[in-house]
Amino acid sequence: MASHSDTLVVFFGATAGANGGKLGSDERELILLVWQIVDLHENKVGQLQRTLVQPDSADLSEQCKEETGLTAEELCKAEPLESVLQQFHQSVSAELKSLGRSSYTLCVDGPLLIRQVLHPEASKKNLVLPECFYTFVDLKKEFHKCCPNAGPVNDLTLTSMLDYVCIPAAVEQEAGLREVKNTVLLILHLLVEPYNHKFSTFETVNYKFESGACSKTEAVDSETVIRARGLPWQSSDQDIARFFKGLNIAKGGVALCLNAQGRRNGEALVRFINSEHRDMALDRHKHHMGNRYIEVYKATGEEFLKIAGGTSNEVAQFLSKENQVIIRMRGLPFTATPQDVLGFLGPDCPVTDGMEGLLFVKYPDGRPTGDAFVLFACEEYAQNALKKHKQILGKRYIELFRSTAAEVQQVLNRYMSTPLISTLPPPPPPMVSMPVLATPPFITTGSTRDCIRLRGLPYIAAIEDILEFMGEHTIDIRPHGVHMVFNQQGRPSGDAFIQMKSADRAFMVAQKCHKKMMKDRYVEVFQCSTEEMSFVLMGGTLNRSGLSPPPCKLPCLSPPTYAAFSATPAMLPAEAALYQPPLLATPRTPQAPAHNPAPALAYYSPQLYMNMNMSYTTYYPSPPVSPSTVSYFAAPPGSVAAAVAAQQAPSILPPQPGALVRMQGLPYNAGVKDILSFFQGYQLQADSVLMLYNWSGQRSGEALVTFPSEKAARQAVAECSNLPFSGHPIRLACCE
Repeated sequence: MASHSDTLVVFFGATAGANGGKLGSDERELILLVWQIVDLHENKVGQLQRTLVQPDSADLSEQCKEETGLTAEELCKAEPLESVLQQFHQSVSAELKSLGRSSYTLCVDGPLLIRQVLHPEASKKNLVLPECFYTFVDLKKEFHKCCPNAGPVNDLTLTSMLDYVCIPAAVEQEAGLREVKNTVLLILHLLVEPYNHKFSTFETVNYKFESGACSKTEAVDSETVIRARGLPWQSSDQDIARFFKGLNIAKGGVALCLNAQGRRNGEALVRFINSEHRDMALDRHKHHMGNRYIEVYKATGEEFLKIAGGTSNEVAQFLSKENQVIIRMRGLPFTATPQDVLGFLGPDCPVTDGMEGLLFVKYPDGRPTGDAFVLFACEEYAQNALKKHKQILGKRYIELFRSTAAEVQQVLNRYMSTPLISTLPPPPPPMVSMPVLATPPFITTGSTRDCIRLRGLPYIAAIEDILEFMGEHTIDIRPHGVHMVFNQQGRPSGDAFIQMKSADRAFMVAQKCHKKMMKDRYVEVFQCSTEEMSFVLMGGTLNRSGLSPPPCKLPCLSPPTYAAFSATPAMLPAEAALYQPPLLATPRTPQAPAHNPAPALAYYSPQLYMNMNMSYTTYYPSPPVSPSTVSYFAAPPGSVAAAVAAQQAPSILPPQPGALVRMQGLPYNAGVKDILSFFQGYQLQADSVLMLYNWSGQRSGEALVTFPSEKAARQAVAECSNLPFSGHPIRLACCE
């Protein structure tokens, strides 16, 4: 608009629910609009206009009925919002023309009507608002500039402002007309002596959200950040910006949170331009996005930078191209090249700047992760690319999703960050046999109280937070001695165990750190033994009444076991056993000498955790900075229960004859029956199939299948490798 100082249009609205200071907090629709023109040059006013708006639901709150005096019958006869806004625009334009004016600006008593009601409702109803609704004057802020001693802006009301300048309020009985007349009286008073006020400060509403990169060194005010929870997993940053329509989000201010598998977890951190917009965002707590309500909570700048901040020059250069649509590709073959990706996308969705518009995600050692990000110049190209979701590249189907700059940073940070504690021990000498351990790795059961238990941790606490909490006592932690405890859903339980170098050090930490604060919560610290820690990490409970064993159902059928090795102490010292790499299943099991039983220890594994109608539950330690990042083999529940009940008994599992075939790329909902049906004709039994799970207890898309002979296994691989599994291409390979 060319000029904003010629004319003001005083604008008032009411909803079917809460009004006043809570306007827009309950998602109720507009039912009343009132407006009047004020000529700032001539100090004249136009005709007072009032119109009703028909809502989709005519259910009026008691407060609304009392304040407006309207009924559902009256509203049913009114025009819908789209028609009323057209009438408003035509009426104001015609009146301006008669006054010889060409431009105008809305004037409202506070920003709630524009930001919290009109824009969100128009967004939900897919209405395009006229340009005039993107700029407005906030009368409270203008009055505060003239009368700074009248009190804080948020405490001002029409009545208090009129009382301060000694103007009698209008006595109009009809709701809406009274408020507009009082506003006009106040504006006309500010235009003359002694104020001679010029309306020159204008609030704006962003037309669209601007994506961008964020640096970890950037200062982020904690009073501007919120956490949104309960988002649909397919939500993009634009969807979140649309949910907060009317509020101005900072550039690149939407950071989608990812879970441990790199998938979106339904949460996002959003950064606004100031605390006023953040406070209005908090009032949208439990507002709806589609059929889902979204929870909105306060967050900190530190949390936002942890998710969205980045330091990689490669990422900064990739994201330096503004106004680009970002698409994430997942499941790429590890051998895929930029030319392969460009060929897969094709000419109907050209990538911005060709290969420079591709960013492959890699591990620190340069190995590909199978993820990549792609830039497109416009929405049309991005939509064409999304149509290729689950199409085949090489022998793998590729997933495509909308992404954000913050997600690019988060994924790169996840793969490229260096853990504070080494997670992978040095490789062992070759050809060393390995015992099956029945307690968590790096833990030998005993009554020595050289461990501590942290209880009441914030659910967002990471290993780094625990190390910071420990302070100077960090140096007394054993290597790989931090164990996060997760619940049955794979979420943080608020507990952690830490192995100290001695019982004295554990006692000292428990004394000095008990009820010390971590992220606004005090954390309880108790001294405990490795035996107690083992029980909890394996699914048992630790309470005042003592130890409760892991939840197992006995008797219980155990699935086939493939990695049972025994070793003499000479072959495998206790220290060496702690630093063995994960074992692939193998049917060729050497027998242990009778006079040297295997140690009564066992690895438990989230990665090879078996789910053959078992009720056994494991609480998984958390990657990346935890000994659990080394894959451990999960002993069958029966064996684990036996090992727990009789610690001195050897944990030797019977060998399983036959040959193994590894299946990769299975659908995550595939079960044992589906696999048996896939290999029909090979006379397999249900106990021939072993489903593999990842660290959080979710299916990894892999399985191990035992065939009667090596010949049968090779024949199955040759005949079934090219067959689709429920429409999915899979990979088969014999395990040597």
